[in-house]
Amino acid sequence: MTAYIYDAIRTPRGRGKQSGSLYTTKPIDLLSGVLVDLRDRNGLDTNEVDDVVVGCVTQAGDQGACIARFAALQAWQTGHSVPGVTVNRFCASGLEAVNHAAAMVASGFHDCVVAGGVESMSRVPMGSDGGAIFDPAVQWKVGSVPQGISADLIATIDGVSREEVDAFAIESQRRAAAAVEQNRFERSIVPVRDQNGLVVLDHDEHPRPDATLEGMGALQPAFQMFGEQFGLDALVRRRYPSVDRVRHVHHAGNSSGIVDGAAAVLLANEAKGKSLGLKPRAKIRSVALSAEEPIIMLTGPVSATRIALKKAGMNVSDVDLFECNEAFAIVPMHWMSELGIDHAKVNVNGGAIAFGHPLGATGAMLLNTVLDELERRDLSTGLVTLCVGGGMGIATIIERV
Repeated sequence: MTAYIYDAIRTPRGRGKQSGSLYTTKPIDLLSGVLVDLRDRNGLDTNEVDDVVVGCVTQAGDQGACIARFAALQAWQTGHSVPGVTVNRFCASGLEAVNHAAAMVASGFHDCVVAGGVESMSRVPMGSDGGAIFDPAVQWKVGSVPQGISADLIATIDGVSREEVDAFAIESQRRAAAAVEQNRFERSIVPVRDQNGLVVLDHDEHPRPDATLEGMGALQPAFQMFGEQFGLDALVRRRYPSVDRVRHVHHAGNSSGIVDGAAAVLLANEAKGKSLGLKPRAKIRSVALSAEEPIIMLTGPVSATRIALKKAGMNVSDVDLFECNEAFAIVPMHWMSELGIDHAKVNVNGGAIAFGHPLGATGAMLLNTVLDELERRDLSTGLVTLCVGGGMGIATIIERV
């Protein structure tokens, strides 16, 4: 059985700080807002939804207590028949939610599932949930470092300079500015409103179209102090003895921004879609997960992409557009180099360096972005991939119908 995508929407991304426009909006309201919009614009009978699967990374405070279930209750008050589950696969959580939903539909266990993600990084700061990842004893035992040091390690091994990662970041900002100017997100972006129905935010507020190479050149490396003063560079060299010194090249300007946001995707099988009067936009061709050595960590998109392509019986040349999450500039740069992918087909509307990375929602947002752009260009096939904390990778291939 095939899992079809019937719709995909998202909120704007607000700056993930107290001065950001979405700081006063609770994450449950971000999520329930997109669930309401998804229902209303599709005339969806929510009693026909078998489950709501939501990615959320920092499941603490405002984002604790299975936010998926309570957002569904808040959004769809006409009935209480829809369960919900919140999943955490770090940065891949939003795409994991979509893939999980697609698997349940394709298996026949469910007929209709809403998937998506949410993260309010302003109200629930990254790391608030604690855990083994922050335990130095565990880090030394299993081999784990902050992702920024992993990014710097990959750049060091690949021989990529500070100037090159900065140039990639400027290109992300340039592409984002062009996409915003041409209203390329108009179909799927839905405004965040307050309890009185007044618009809180209707546009992505993180992009910096005025960013310059000179300005980026003045920024200090963000992870050098951690590497040198906390012994993490030594941990890296223990695993990679050929690296005599980690060159720290990543900073706030060439790494993903901290933002708030939510997304929702409607998936169903063909029969259920017809009974609901819906027209599919795309189908899931394949999904993949991979795991890598946890110090280098961020190379997972390479192996996950290879697995997804193999499962779909495809080659890189068969994919029209790609979205590779810009957690750090080196991630898509390394991925493109390893797989021989043309940058002209990757993140064509900019990426997380410009727009930000609302951890639990990003994967679903990237799926949304590539689907919209495939339709705009009248192309067929897209692939979405993200690096994942702990040394994992994820990928999903969709095809328009």
